Amino acid sequence: MITAQQLRAARALLGMDQRDLAQIAHLSLPTIQRMEASDGVIRGNVESLMKLIDALERAGVELINEGAISDKGGRGVRLKWSSAAQEGR
Repeated sequence: MITAQQLRAARALLGMDQRDLAQIAHLSLPTIQRMEASDGVIRGNVESLMKLIDALERAGVELINEGAISDKGGRGVRLKWSSAAQEGR
């Protein structure tokens, strides 16, 4: 799943505010605010969580779950492609 910290980091990587994310995820602004204010793994309606994760992935963010192969371990986020690829270069 996704943590509140991952959600905030993903938005920052994409340069989105909460309102933008709510719009692309087809969720309400209060839902996004509640998700970001949670502690640890976001709990909630499965449909809302799937909409959120799908929207982030479509926007170009890859979620790194705990236990995934990484140098330092732990959870995180990263862009799926470089900024040059995003700009069509």
